[in-house]
Amino acid sequence: MFPVVLTIAGSDSGGGAGIQADLKTLFAHGVFGTTVITAITAQNTLGVYAIEDVSPKTIYLQAKAVFEDFSPAVVKIGMLSRKEIVAVVIEIIKEFKPKWVVLDPVMVAKSGVPLLDEKALTLFKLKLLPLASIVTPNIPEAEALTGISINSLEDMKLSAKYLVDELGVKSVLVKGGHLKDDPIDVFFNGKEFWVLTGKRVMTKNTHGTGCTLSSAISANLALGYDLITSVKKAKLYVEKAIETAIPLGKGAGPLNHWWNIKFEWV
Repeated sequence: MFPVVLTIAGSDSGGGAGIQADLKTLFAHGVFGTTVITAITAQNTLGVYAIEDVSPKTIYLQAKAVFEDFSPAVVKIGMLSRKEIVAVVIEIIKEFKPKWVVLDPVMVAKSGVPLLDEKALTLFKLKLLPLASIVTPNIPEAEALTGISINSLEDMKLSAKYLVDELGVKSVLVKGGHLKDDPIDVFFNGKEFWVLTGKRVMTKNTHGTGCTLSSAISANLALGYDLITSVKKAKLYVEKAIETAIPLGKGAGPLNHWWNIKFEWV
């Protein structure tokens, strides 16, 4: 069957993150993307101007419409702003039982605007995290989820182990881009650690990096790769997308999601 991914996330009017980044990433991998929009943001490369949540009922019906017609094997979850939205996404995952769930714990926008309120965090940790096949926090998100201060590779491993052993996550990718020097990510599946090295690209154009990485993992899972292979391939895709990032906007610009596609105008 043709690979299908469902992304459950917020809409970014600037096109660099959220649903828009997800769909571009899925398209670049040759995967058909379907969507559940959880919130509409007024947003650009400079910041978030406004957020308006979609009702839980409409979120559920979007998912029902997709699952009953397209049967996506992979669900990617991004922005969930409040407790009622977290609750309905838990309901969706339990009812429709996708093979893979990729959870990007979007808590704060790159501009610093909070995207997940405090009331939602407890439910998120106790009920949603255990449903995920893989969770992909950056260092501030891993610190918020675990309470562990992360300043080194060993701290990253400790937080990854806590997420699996204490919070019931099946596997985790702790992203090390916030540390100094070249970024190092840690993948842990409950049994074995992988330390994944990368190179730091000196650019301000990194808007939507987390959304893009989790969507690339989802795309590779939909294409039939195993989890660690999907993570490795996604890292390479994002690295190249940052290297060739697009100088659009006056702030943190978007990645080049279509670096692997040839266009007539290039």
